[in-house]
Amino acid sequence: MIKRVSAALAATLFLSSAQAAQTSWYAAPQPAWDKTFALPMNVPPSVGGHTVRETLRLSAGGSRLRVVLSNRYGTAPLAVGAVHVARTAGQAGASPAIDPESDRALTFAGRYSVTIPPGQDAISDALAFAARPLERLTVSTWFPGEAPLTTFHWGAQQTGYVAVGDVTAARTLAASAALAGRAFVSAVQVDGDGACGTVVAFGDSITDGNGSTPDLHRRWPDYLAERLPDVGIANAGISGARLLSSGMGVAAAARFGPDVLDQPGVRAVVVLIGINDIGWPGSAFAPADPPASVARMIEGYRTLIAQAHARGVKVIGGTLLPFHGALHGTPFAGYWSPAKEVRRQEVNAWIRKSGEFDAVVDFDAALRDPADPARMLPVYDSGDHLHPGDAGYAAMAGAVLRDVPRLTAY
Repeated sequence: MIKRVSAALAATLFLSSAQAAQTSWYAAPQPAWDKTFALPMNVPPSVGGHTVRETLRLSAGGSRLRVVLSNRYGTAPLAVGAVHVARTAGQAGASPAIDPESDRALTFAGRYSVTIPPGQDAISDALAFAARPLERLTVSTWFPGEAPLTTFHWGAQQTGYVAVGDVTAARTLAASAALAGRAFVSAVQVDGDGACGTVVAFGDSITDGNGSTPDLHRRWPDYLAERLPDVGIANAGISGARLLSSGMGVAAAARFGPDVLDQPGVRAVVVLIGINDIGWPGSAFAPADPPASVARMIEGYRTLIAQAHARGVKVIGGTLLPFHGALHGTPFAGYWSPAKEVRRQEVNAWIRKSGEFDAVVDFDAALRDPADPARMLPVYDSGDHLHPGDAGYAAMAGAVLRDVPRLTAY
């Protein structure tokens, strides 16, 4: 759990602001991992002495916004020298350039700099900024001192940029290096009418958008936002996330509070997690882990449901996608097996029939191949037989709207 600090400082700086109506964009923070893990972090060890420029696309719009920076997994205070927000220059794709007329400096309790204690989030003061639904914004953050990337987001699906010095207000970054992940910027909150609240997409790399076209906002929560422009859609997917265990992110129950229940305006959460619990054991990801128990996975889902219902949040269960042949021909080929397929089917049967979720999205039925239901339909497959491609993610958003017609009424 994120630690709380006392008195007025907490009210103005850290954690969620009661005035924020919706989370319009989110990237779930995750801890750094050591070099012994099967996948590299693909980010520099530190961004100290640099400006990090990150592009994002809002879901809902509003008249004011706040930017959240996270030092959730940091072990030392994080000094932030300046943070600017601006409209992104250009119409699509990756761009290190901003619209200079829209550039604004953010403040934290009235100051342009902030030091974030370890284990904390910092939220900026509300900034008058007329943001339209689906608008692309750029956040530029200057780190004057040590800034090890102990808190980051691995699967950005969006190119960021790193440049030496404080160039937060520069129209473009003349000499910059690409950044594959996200560094410390974790959320944008907007003050709109708030009538539709926030829906959180909680999951793993499938929610995080692996296999989608980078820089074009083609994850399934992105497609959902395009269909529901007044709803705040918060993407709390973490690549490699598991229901029961930690690894590339902490276990689901441990992050469900900050990533879901603490989001302003949250009314519902779509839970699509568990395929890594089935696929990782015995593969290069977790060669020594025992097979996942369906009974333990059911208890894991029940824990999330109980946490959400205690806060008045509706829980929509998502069935696990077909994955026959997943990661075949790679060092992770043991991810799928006939026994693992049996467990997936058993988990999906419980999700569909238990009645414990407030609603169910049958992602499995939406994406499976009718001729071979254990496999993803080729037109929806990114090619690795685990993650959908753009068409598959669009179909997933369509499944949410089809299976949960009351989503905006929660």
